[in-house]
Amino acid sequence: MTARSCLLSLCLLSSSLAAAEPKRPSAQAVQQWQDRKFGLFIHWGLYAIPGGIWQGKPVTRGYSEQIQGEGKIARDEYAQLTTQFNPQKWDPEAVARLAKAAGMKFIVITSKHHDGFSMFGTRQSKFNVVDATPYGKDVVKGLAEACRRNGLKFGVYYSTIDWHDERATPSDGGRNNNEIPKAHEDFNVAQLKELMSNYGPMSEIWFDMGKPTPEQSKRFTDTVHALQPDCMVSGRVFNHQGDFTVMGDNHIPPYVIDEPWQTPASIYHETWGYRSWQKREDLPGKINEHIIKLVEVTSRGGNYLLNIGPMGDGSVVEFEQKVLEGIGAWVKVNGEAIYGAGPQPFREVAFGQVTVKPGRMYLMVRQWPADGKLELPGLKTKLRKAYFLTDSGKTPLILDNGSPVKSVTVTKRLETAPVTVIVAEYDGALTVIPPTLQPAASGALTLTSKQADSFYNYNGRGYYERPSVYKMEWHFTSKPGKYRLTVAPTNAGMAVTIDGKPAGEQVELMAGEYHTLAITPPKPFVKGDRLATVVESVRLTPQ
Repeated sequence: MTARSCLLSLCLLSSSLAAAEPKRPSAQAVQQWQDRKFGLFIHWGLYAIPGGIWQGKPVTRGYSEQIQGEGKIARDEYAQLTTQFNPQKWDPEAVARLAKAAGMKFIVITSKHHDGFSMFGTRQSKFNVVDATPYGKDVVKGLAEACRRNGLKFGVYYSTIDWHDERATPSDGGRNNNEIPKAHEDFNVAQLKELMSNYGPMSEIWFDMGKPTPEQSKRFTDTVHALQPDCMVSGRVFNHQGDFTVMGDNHIPPYVIDEPWQTPASIYHETWGYRSWQKREDLPGKINEHIIKLVEVTSRGGNYLLNIGPMGDGSVVEFEQKVLEGIGAWVKVNGEAIYGAGPQPFREVAFGQVTVKPGRMYLMVRQWPADGKLELPGLKTKLRKAYFLTDSGKTPLILDNGSPVKSVTVTKRLETAPVTVIVAEYDGALTVIPPTLQPAASGALTLTSKQADSFYNYNGRGYYERPSVYKMEWHFTSKPGKYRLTVAPTNAGMAVTIDGKPAGEQVELMAGEYHTLAITPPKPFVKGDRLATVVESVRLTPQ
């Protein structure tokens, strides 16, 4: 073989390997997903018919969409609900319009929950809405088409466990941590291919629960990306194979997370699927609760996915509809501070939260200080102008650029309950100095694990695994010069950077107001990774 033909063979082999490896979402697709900020989650299926009641008694354990497992209902008995599923009041067009009225940019619906009932027409099982019910229509298809007509992105929820399929691991009493046998893994893959092939572009697929092996997680993700490379895969596919991190149910992290993430939330914490006996009270309070949560999630860099649970006849619960409409009324006048906005540059602000766009900060005021002064700690950039977002005249507010802590002072409030937005304009780059650690008199600096900002990944080996730390970060000041860097105890597999550049045992720090040191663990993650327990301290000693 000639050198030229050998080179050609290597190129062809390289191309075939590259072609065989499914793509991941493009940077543009990821950014577009992050910019949407607010979406509608819909938990709907056979479980909506009993609505949390079985044999005349409320099933109080767990969520109502899991009534089969929580109520220990026999598979065949539960399956009889298909004969009653004929939701004549289900109107996908009206649901899409409701989502738009709420200010939402996308919808995600349960294509198959843990009970194994498919809300789409599948060839893999007759236990589906088209073949097994009087309704006989493909719910996923109808909603996907309604979303396209209304300019909404569309995605599906998919549970990798199945309490109906005999090939799957039986319900384990409600923990939903089932292993996935090979036969059921193949079934899941076949259904994923249907969902990715038959319903148009998918914004995301929301995997949930189960305890897949690393190989199974990769296979599920690769199956999706082979057909739709830009479809975002949720972290609950597990084993660090997802495209975005999913927080625990109704959980909002207390800090900015520097990767794509989402908080799934239900209007009531007690259930996601319809529950007939759920208490529905204090409508204004419930609207305010979810506006505040939307603001908190957005200010920390995430997307907020808020759930409703339609009734067995397909209608949306009136209380839930009014909650969405109430949120939408606030978003309609304040959406500029939400859509496409970046997270706040401050560790925290006393008055609420902040989001950012080029040239503008949005001060989201929840708690008004007595003196009306909204302080922006660490801000170095000069403010040019500030005014209420809802003030069409843009009446300027009082700025203080001269004090050590820059601020905007409000003497006359123009409130938009429960969060009022003030625009603070600035020129040039936005510079904020975070709280920094100071060196000792000798110039040495010890950074301990307790002083670090620790970033957690919630989608590791499984739902019931503790979150693992994927990065620790410190901000500090120092004198220019050469330093010896030591990590205690030493872990050769870790990567250490200072100001974004790799750092070895000898480092040189240039002049600057502060530096950032970050440590990340080995990748891929291995079971038991707990960086916070591995790194006790980092020491910088002048040389």
